[in-house]
Amino acid sequence: MMMRHVVSGEGWRLGWSPNADHFRGLVAGQYWAIELTAAEFQDFCRAAQKLKAEMTAMASLLMDEERITCEQETASIWVEAEGIPSRYGLRFILLAGRKGEGAWPAAAAAELTSAIARPPFSQISQI
Repeated sequence: MMMRHVVSGEGWRLGWSPNADHFRGLVAGQYWAIELTAAEFQDFCRAAQKLKAEMTAMASLLMDEERITCEQETASIWVEAEGIPSRYGLRFILLAGRKGEGAWPAAAAAELTSAIARPPFSQISQI
């Protein structure tokens, strides 16, 4: 039985198919999509959550409209948050195997990172 989990919002989509042969994860923007391996997807989810925590922690250290850039990188993916701590865009670049990249504006990035924090995606990032 094929099980799929897909959530989406304005300008973003996130998917997980645990029974897929090779590409189990999906990240997408308004006009693009790319499938990720389980390891790439897990790294992406972890990095996005770490960046969200870093941006939240930096809020009290910066002036109201001061912009910041934070990055997370693994062997398979590089992820960046850029903007003010309460409103930032998110982008990634695949580093190993096939290449690909994508980005979300602040509104979509906020919804996307909130979705990653909820099941089933929150469990995937802990594997």
